[in-house]
Amino acid sequence: MGSGIDAPAGLADSAGALADGRTTATRLVTEALARIEASQGTLNAFRHLRADAALAEAAEADRRLEAGGRLPLLGVPVAVKDDTDVAGMPTYFGCAGELPPATADSEAVRRLRAAGAVIVGKTNSCELGQWPFTEGTAFGATRNPWHTGHTPGGSSGGSAAAVAAGLVPAALGSDGAGSVRIPAAWTHLVGIKPQRGRISVHPHRDAFQGLTVNGPLARTVADAALLLDAVAGAHPDDPHRPPPVEASAAARRDPGRLRIALAWRPPLTLTGTAPHPEVRRAVTEIAEALARLGHHVEEARPRYGLIGLGFVPRATAGIAELAARHPEPALLDPRTRSALRTGTRLGGRVVRAAREREVRQHRRIGALFHPSRGRSGQGFDVLLTPTTALPPPRIGRFDGLSAWRTDVAITEACPYAWPWNVLGWPGINVPAGFTRDGLPVGAQLLGPSRSEERLISLAAQLEADRRWYEHRPPAAPEG
Repeated sequence: MGSGIDAPAGLADSAGALADGRTTATRLVTEALARIEASQGTLNAFRHLRADAALAEAAEADRRLEAGGRLPLLGVPVAVKDDTDVAGMPTYFGCAGELPPATADSEAVRRLRAAGAVIVGKTNSCELGQWPFTEGTAFGATRNPWHTGHTPGGSSGGSAAAVAAGLVPAALGSDGAGSVRIPAAWTHLVGIKPQRGRISVHPHRDAFQGLTVNGPLARTVADAALLLDAVAGAHPDDPHRPPPVEASAAARRDPGRLRIALAWRPPLTLTGTAPHPEVRRAVTEIAEALARLGHHVEEARPRYGLIGLGFVPRATAGIAELAARHPEPALLDPRTRSALRTGTRLGGRVVRAAREREVRQHRRIGALFHPSRGRSGQGFDVLLTPTTALPPPRIGRFDGLSAWRTDVAITEACPYAWPWNVLGWPGINVPAGFTRDGLPVGAQLLGPSRSEERLISLAAQLEADRRWYEHRPPAAPEG
């Protein structure tokens, strides 16, 4: 892999250099803005920059640093996805048209600011976060830094492209069906989908009927954990309030010897999906590395059941709720309008029934983690699966498809991630390597409720062995 992009230090290293006086926030933010501007014509990772405000905030951070102020991310440039309210900026969420600026920061942004971070801009997302590609009439196509003819994934594709290309050291995304983990897999990043409620989605009370959570994208486990620690916590109005975790401490801790279930078969989708041979090879290498590190790895088959019956009504109802608020519905993609109609039909009692199924789904799928599963009668600690079934598709692969054909195509590509959104449980994408064409693919480490610390410790141990952070995209990726 190439190393031509002059990328910045990571999140933790940038924070340390600022605290030690080895650089300034003004310099880091100025350089980040310059990289973004230089890459925009190629990668198109950002929908909006807030250059003047970010530079003013960097200057204020420098004054605080010089006066001895210390915060976890004081003066460090970061980006957020364009489904996230930043006061004074529209929240387009991939849509065309004119929308009013947000009047207040979201809770996640408020916590980023409280940690001292400087938000340089908002990254591209597909329309209302529906698809695992980041393309749309409102902004064009966001491209993969590894091969610009391919998508970086979605819906947090802009955040993933920005971090993978070294435009910013870390970014916030959101994950409603794999939308952090999928772009992380396809851009060679660490992406954490935390427990539902770990990071507030306020001003939404229960985004996409409980499917969507916010999560960090970074090049290393330590950086992703640091960002998670900075933004974690509930708003007073949040319905889900898991007890706190210490993600950064977990990244420095040995996970112990774990029992890991390796599952190749995805939930029933009626598409006959199987992992691409190069995805299977890469994930097999991850499993072999985990076994070499002392873990017990055994093939198993989670009892997913008909979990899709709990996903589709919630997902389409969530799209309908957001689409109905758009001031110019005619500007929405025809596939979005189709989802709006479906979500409206499936709202009310159907959605309530889908949510009520979650308790039974917890019991059935959670049995994997309980005693009596596995050949020894012990439960598993972690589930390992591919993050996606296919490598990143080419730009334009989904153009012109009907809503139905789009759903089939994305289900064939990405059948593994969404069940954990239904359950509300945590998962982490880890880089699994590259295809022969140099396209990144990933593996996901999945756990039961509130198991982020174990997953983070395991991912950090794997990272120390695999050293995936040493690989960077080439300076001028080829299509």
